[in-house]
Formats: sequence, C-alpha cells, structure tokens
Amino acid sequence: MSSAFAVPALFLLAACGPTEAPASGGSAIASSGGLTSGCASRAYTEIGGPISLIDDTGARVTEETYKGQPTVIYFGFTYCPDVCPAALSTLGAAYRRLPEGETAPQTLLISVDPERDTPEALATYVTTPAFPAGLTGLTGSPEEIRATADAFKADYARIEQPESLAEYTMDHTNLIYVMDEDWQLKTFFTHEDTPETISACLAELF
Repeated sequence: MSSAFAVPALFLLAACGPTEAPASGGSAIASSGGLTSGCASRAYTEIGGPISLIDDTGARVTEETYKGQPTVIYFGFTYCPDVCPAALSTLGAAYRRLPEGETAPQTLLISVDPERDTPEALATYVTTPAFPAGLTGLTGSPEEIRATADAFKADYARIEQPESLAEYTMDHTNLIYVMDEDWQLKTFFTHEDTPETISACLAELF
C-alpha cells in the first residue's frame, strides 16, 4: 500500500467475499481499543476532505451538504455479502442504543463500486431494516470515488471472480468514520467495536 495510507498505517483492506484474508496480504488491522483508549483520541487531521458525489436521489452533493451536524461515513458496496451488511447493521444497532433524546448522526454509505451502484440501486439498498434509519447512499464516477477514498485514506480494489454470478467483488477499507459539524474527523470505529462501544462514544462526543 502506498505511503498515502500511512496515517494510521493499520488501515488495511477487508475482504468482501469468501476469503477472510486482507486483500493487501498483511496481517495487521486497525484497532480502536474501544473506549479504553478514549474514543476522541482517534482523530487524525490528515483524514477527510472535500467530496463531490451523487446521492441516491440523483442529486449532486458535496461536504457542504452535510456540514452543520455530525456525519458517519462508511465505504462499501451493495453486492458486499458480509462485511458491509455487518458494519451497517452494527451502526443501526448502535443508534438504537443512544440515550433517549440523543439524535443519531446523518449516515452516508459511499459506494466503491460505481459500475453497479447506481443511485437507484443504492436507494433500494439503504432501506434495509437493520441499517441506520435515514442512511444515504452516494456514488459517482470512478474518478470521483477514488478522490473521495484518497481523502479519507481509504483504499479498495476490484477482485475478479469469474466463477461467481456477480463476476467480481470489491475489497475495501473496513472503517467507520465520524465527522463533526465542520467535516473534521472526530473518531473512527473498526470491526472490533460493538453497538455498545459505538453508542457510548457517540454520546460522549456529541
């Protein structure tokens, strides 16, 4: 992986397919440490940046569209068989555990598979009951998706699967990013975080 992904250096790809091994061949994965490390200690000024994408209604959006309230961002795709649904379901469960009166952040699924993830496909996918209410899907041109992923130090790669009906899958960074009202990274979550640790962290931060 290039030096652009050195902060933190543990941001590796997760396999969205039948294999469990990271696509990069590495063994390390990002570890948040839950609340024991202090969820506010996971902020990196190098992560995050401007975006220009299309939402699941077909409208052009930028980071300015979402400023003014916290935003949770996940990079994934609708054909993902396991990793993406698990992460988004964990987020949905976390939001349902927020203290009474606490407003859940706006939540964005940024597709790393613009070839298949049209606004129409995303509009259907984001309504999955276990996912966060109000989840918004974003897509764009391959160049726009890559620029957005680079801004978040996220990576993804197409993996051909000629024996599969889907023909290919996408391996991608499996992190959940939390941006504050000014679109600055506040913290991130990994696959190790549970609905309980996520909801506690969000309540602490906002």
